[in-house]
Amino acid sequence: MIRYFCEDTDFVFRKKLETKRWLKFVAESEVRKIGDVNVIFCSDNYILDVNMKYLQHDYFTDIITFDYCEGDVLSGDLFISIDSVRDNADFYGTEFSDELNRVIVHGLLHLIGYDDHSDSEQRTMRSKEDYYLSQWKNVTI
Repeated sequence: MIRYFCEDTDFVFRKKLETKRWLKFVAESEVRKIGDVNVIFCSDNYILDVNMKYLQHDYFTDIITFDYCEGDVLSGDLFISIDSVRDNADFYGTEFSDELNRVIVHGLLHLIGYDDHSDSEQRTMRSKEDYYLSQWKNVTI
């Protein structure tokens, strides 16, 4: 089950059902099942606190993924900074909704097992993000 929460932000997420359908498609395409996935929309300050408290990282980020997966069942918490997503959309010249979808699928791809530490891993991650973003309209209609 995919659930959505807001912490320290007044953001209202309006694409819950469509996003659930899309993320289920992503999981099934990667031969996985959706377990308990929590998407927590928050502010920059909130995600910074999470980053410092749990990862000992003193910097802002757009997403932090906590992985609780077991076998092929995807479970975890995706903390997403709405502030950073807005900034990234402006910086890259993309629509906010497209950037938000990229960050959400990025978190799910981490749960699936993709990483982004090396240049090669980053290219693979970006390729997967691009592919699944291109499937959004096919899956959510």
